[in-house]
Amino acid sequence: MTGWRFAFSRRWLGYLALALAFAVACVFLAQWQLARREQARAEITRVQTNWDRAPQPVEKLLPTLGAFDSDDKWTPVSLSGHYLVEKQILVRGRPLDGAGGFEVLVPLQLANGRVFIVDRGWVAAGDRSDSPDSIPDAPAGLVTVVARLKASEPTIPGRSAPAGQIATIHLPDIAAQLGKPIYTGAYGLLATEDPAPPTRPIAVAKPQPDEGPHLSYAFQWIMFGILGFVALGWAIRQEYRIRNRDAPAEQARIERQRRKAAAQPRSDAEVEDAILDREHSR
Repeated sequence: MTGWRFAFSRRWLGYLALALAFAVACVFLAQWQLARREQARAEITRVQTNWDRAPQPVEKLLPTLGAFDSDDKWTPVSLSGHYLVEKQILVRGRPLDGAGGFEVLVPLQLANGRVFIVDRGWVAAGDRSDSPDSIPDAPAGLVTVVARLKASEPTIPGRSAPAGQIATIHLPDIAAQLGKPIYTGAYGLLATEDPAPPTRPIAVAKPQPDEGPHLSYAFQWIMFGILGFVALGWAIRQEYRIRNRDAPAEQARIERQRRKAAAQPRSDAEVEDAILDREHSR
């Protein structure tokens, strides 16, 4: 089969279908990366907008125990109550600057009986690595807390923790453990305590603005989709040349390439090879 008719055969139409399917997959992956970039940009905006806001009363942003608006993430809230130190919980598997450690959660019971979970910060793992060597004490008595809101974390299937520790800050599970009316929509990263203790766990640092590589990844997926068609076109062209190598037009193209190659100056290595070939042929 000469000419271009072979390109409409079942085999090449199948290759075209594969190229189309690959291109569609690349478009979806590019859109996924762009959506992730938008999520990262939205998170940056929330941090920049909310981190340094004046503290709001917790009842204003969390009117019910299960309420939480994701637009309020990182917003400081003010609360007053008593720490339930005996109910302190450690969140395992929380590295900081490459070091293993824990986050320290202490329930804060408010005057109305509700309980708000305060993440007082990070402590390093101890010599045994399964617990800290020491944990700074939370203030006793009435304390006023300013904390930045974060949503409850999802559960992680298959992960467990020993008594007094948890694998993830899933507030409904904590509420079930404590048996108290706990805010389950959000908890708080400690900003300040009054009275301030002499020492406290390491505070969570303000997130740095970083969109990540999602935009470049999106462009890469688009280029991959285009390259699929480029590769298909190249393969079709090679097949055409093989099938039509005896055609006058193809013979003329080969002759033009031969003349062009012959007209180019040869390198020293090529000249030496030609001399050696002549010597060996004598």
